[in-house]
Amino acid sequence: MVDAPKPEPVLQLDADALKARKRRNLWLGLALGSFVVLVMAVTVIRLTTGIGVSARM
Repeated sequence: MVDAPKPEPVLQLDADALKARKRRNLWLGLALGSFVVLVMAVTVIRLTTGIGVSARM
């Protein structure tokens, strides 16, 4: 019978590493949110002005 592999120990981060992780996550979230807003704004502008719609109809 084969023994199950032992789980790796959990890495404990110090206060500076946790602070840096939170800062990176914040900037990543803001970048993702601004990208979603940009795509939504471009979509709304294209739909209201009719850009690209007449060529397909």
